[in-house]
Amino acid sequence: MNKETRINNRLPLAREGFPFIGIGIGIFVLFACFGWTTLTIIAGILTLFVIYFFRDPERHHSARKNAVLTPADGRILEIREVDGKDNPLGRSSIKVSIFMNVFNVHVNRIPIQGTIKNISYHPGKFLSADLDKASEQNENNRVTLETADSKEILIIQIAGLVARRIACWIERGDPVETGQRFGLIRFGSRLEVFLPTDSKIVIQVGQKVKAGETVIGYLT
Repeated sequence: MNKETRINNRLPLAREGFPFIGIGIGIFVLFACFGWTTLTIIAGILTLFVIYFFRDPERHHSARKNAVLTPADGRILEIREVDGKDNPLGRSSIKVSIFMNVFNVHVNRIPIQGTIKNISYHPGKFLSADLDKASEQNENNRVTLETADSKEILIIQIAGLVARRIACWIERGDPVETGQRFGLIRFGSRLEVFLPTDSKIVIQVGQKVKAGETVIGYLT
């Protein structure tokens, strides 16, 4: 399945979930055929949850050109300025951390129009994604985006306690649009966005956000 099919998905479900849904349906039918009522009910509930987890609703925005949208659904864990040693970009930035629990939509979206400058995958641990050390020690995928006016934004997909697979559907050199799909993390995770220090942040810690819709800040 090519990347355009995933990025321009027109189905209500992310295609990454099809194998899991198929397995769930198969187990449900098997238990039903054997007449194992309790197990059939459990399998049905779990299959419905998997379908719910991999939902991929359409998202639309009317944000200004310099607006930075959240790349993930979830809750804002942290907003703080970090220096170069705490930033993979090697310079001071504003770091915004978003925690996705198992009930959030897990499809990730591009925060602002630009070009993908670099992508780097880093294997690691699977600590709970709401822990501070998860951003440093967990499996992660780093996407560096450059805007038309040469400003760099770093997006980091971070695996969580249950997550074991980070999907990224874009490649280095790709032009990307604000709000377009670019990846997914299975079953609970975290995303971090590093913005230039002169950005105007308009969200707060604890706020719930929606990928491709909620503005987290503006580039100046």
